Amino acid sequence: MSFTEQLLLWLHIGFALFTIGPVSVAIMSTPRYVRARNLTVVRYLYRTTRIFALICLGTLIFGIVLGQQRGDLAKPWLTAAMTLFVVAIALLVIIIRDQRKAITALEVAEAAEGAIAQASNGGASVTVQDSSPEAADDAHAAGEPEPVQPGGPGTARQVATVERGRIATMGAVVTVIWLVILVLMVWQ
Repeated sequence: MSFTEQLLLWLHIGFALFTIGPVSVAIMSTPRYVRARNLTVVRYLYRTTRIFALICLGTLIFGIVLGQQRGDLAKPWLTAAMTLFVVAIALLVIIIRDQRKAITALEVAEAAEGAIAQASNGGASVTVQDSSPEAADDAHAAGEPEPVQPGGPGTARQVATVERGRIATMGAVVTVIWLVILVLMVWQ
């Protein structure tokens, strides 16, 4: 193996190690913080996912260049790995979109809850309810869903819950795809 091929191999492996791992962690951590309604962390994870998803394209680029150098591009295992990588990137684009929707839903819920709290402070009586995500989930599991008003915080929380599930599911699929690619690379 020539020096150029070794350099390309190390760049390919380096990009894979230092980009695919962090993007996977960011994706798989997002649902937890969406559920906790931690908008600051969800925004950070969204930014991290976008940056590392873009940088992980270097893995594909150096892999293709290395495949050309070695004359391996026509081999079925490499074609399958490249196809799976493109599918993973497409799913990452959808995950990034869903993260953005979750952020928007959390922002709307936070603004609506702030407006409701401000309006209720002007009244004579204030009722205190447990509005934590766990309490809402427990009430829903017990068959007591909270009343949803159009445009209210309940609607936004439901949107965030749907996006949380989509992000978790697609994140798991992307992670499995990358594991299959790893097996193809080692098995060859």
